[in-house]
Amino acid sequence: MTEVVLAVHGTRNPDGATLVQELATALAARLGLPIHPAYADVHGPTIADALRRTPADRTPVLVPAFLSTGYHVHTDLPAQIVFSGRTDTMTTPPVGPTPALVAALADRLGEAGARPGDAIVLGAAGSRDPAARAEAVTMAEALGDRLGTAVSVGWAASARPTVAEAVAELRSRGARRVSAATWLLAPGLFADRISACGADAAACPLGTHPALVDVLVRRVEEAT
Repeated sequence: MTEVVLAVHGTRNPDGATLVQELATALAARLGLPIHPAYADVHGPTIADALRRTPADRTPVLVPAFLSTGYHVHTDLPAQIVFSGRTDTMTTPPVGPTPALVAALADRLGEAGARPGDAIVLGAAGSRDPAARAEAVTMAEALGDRLGTAVSVGWAASARPTVAEAVAELRSRGARRVSAATWLLAPGLFADRISACGADAAACPLGTHPALVDVLVRRVEEAT
């Protein structure tokens, strides 16, 4: 039998921690397996802690609930597995820039009050890794194809333009209304920055959107 460790970014925002637990509960209901949230930073349990607590007679499946393949995926997670001593761990691919989540981004925009004809910015976490930034650009292009309009990218950290700068740039070009999509998993500092970017409508993170739950379920099923 397997047990699932759901790896997420840490946050000091209590709403973010609540959302992660809700996501774990949704996964458990779909998979019929124990789901253990674990955090890559800020607070515990760490990923190594969660793997170490998995019973010895069960195979841990590590699911990186990350929307891009940056430092945590390439460096941190492998190191955490080694540190845990659970070298039998099966690691799934991260969520990444999958087309399955384009509809979720559009849904969250609509829920926030975006209107047809709005100029759109996709707010993403940001990374020093060019490949990770390129993945967010890929999602912006896919969202633009769905909405029938170009979608700019703004970053919540580590890159320019910031989300606020991207919004201001669209207004300087004559956009009457600007809405911000949010390429984040859960509430936290980066989501707060997107919310405060000056857009007329700013979407919530993906959270427990059914499309995201579906992607995570598929990752586990494919691994096991």
